[in-house]
Amino acid sequence: MPVVNRIADMSDEIMAWRQHLHSIPELGLECHKTQAFVAERLREFGVDELHDGIAKTGIVAIINGRGDGPTIGLRADMDALPMDETADLEYASTHPGKMHACGHDGHTAMLLGAAKYLAETRNFSGRVALIFQPDEEDGGGGEQMVKEGIMERFDIGQVYALHNSPTDDFGTFNINPGAIMAAADEFTIHITGVGGHAARPQSCVDPVLAGCATVQALQSIVSRNNDPLELLVISVTQIHSGSAHNVIPESCTLTGTVRTFDKKVQAMAVRRMEEIIAGQAASFGVEARLDYKYGYPPTINHPAEADFAAEVAREIAGEAAVDTNTPPAMGAEDFSYMLESRPGAYLKLGQGESPGCHHPQYNFNDEIGPIGASFFVRLVERAQPVAGS
Repeated sequence: MPVVNRIADMSDEIMAWRQHLHSIPELGLECHKTQAFVAERLREFGVDELHDGIAKTGIVAIINGRGDGPTIGLRADMDALPMDETADLEYASTHPGKMHACGHDGHTAMLLGAAKYLAETRNFSGRVALIFQPDEEDGGGGEQMVKEGIMERFDIGQVYALHNSPTDDFGTFNINPGAIMAAADEFTIHITGVGGHAARPQSCVDPVLAGCATVQALQSIVSRNNDPLELLVISVTQIHSGSAHNVIPESCTLTGTVRTFDKKVQAMAVRRMEEIIAGQAASFGVEARLDYKYGYPPTINHPAEADFAAEVAREIAGEAAVDTNTPPAMGAEDFSYMLESRPGAYLKLGQGESPGCHHPQYNFNDEIGPIGASFFVRLVERAQPVAGS
């Protein structure tokens, strides 16, 4: 069974929703225009309950099926990125410095398409909880929605999400039964020396030299302390120091990220960072301090739910278009908090070759909108069939 016929009929409507959302990108928890647009559509569809203001601008909408049964959750993220768009689109961002560069506009439109179909047909038992989540990109809106009790409040038994993938072939689904996205931590290293004239370095204690040596030494954690079969990334992404060509500054700041899948690897990385930073500080005669911020946990699919999601994907896309052994990615996703709270699965839906996510010319491929909406619909209908059907 390919794309559901009724959803195919909605293709232009799903595309129009997506392109409107693309033009009004919003950041973090401040997705007010997006929330209003989504809520207006859901009311038009006739959902049975609409609960807004969760995680500030998040929404959970309930659609009742035919007869008693459990509640299945479907999640779409709504927020954009703080960057300027360079693609020449009729519906390009109208909010300077903000852009839907990760396809969350498309995720929201796909779930709206599924919502309209499910509210019309109600060919399922129990309930569907439609979760429209703000602040995936930076602040952990998924964690906040879980902490505000959506799983318990709406009695959600299992939960699923889709993310577009510009690196995968059009219409393909990619999943595995375990870790699929990494934990993402942040760190800042503060180095303090003694500033002075650059022509008299002997009277100074140079924090820039210590910082450069620290950057190099940190890479030994991956190459010499970590098991080569365990995934680990440590990247220093910023170095801030100095104000003039002839001044040795007093301080240097390094920032970066650590990506892991295993808590033991994560703990080892933090321990070795602390040891290396202390060692480099002693070597260069500076003071140094590590501030380590634990971020999103790894996104780990539940095996039974991942297998079920793959079955549904095969129904939509065909056997050859579903990869159940997709390797884990080092990017992070706050759907991880929902999967820590309830069983479920996270899949990637290929949109064909295009600029990648977070690129200033990225654009969601509207042709996959009906595919994603059909997947959500069949997931519900197969997970919670009407009794006797």
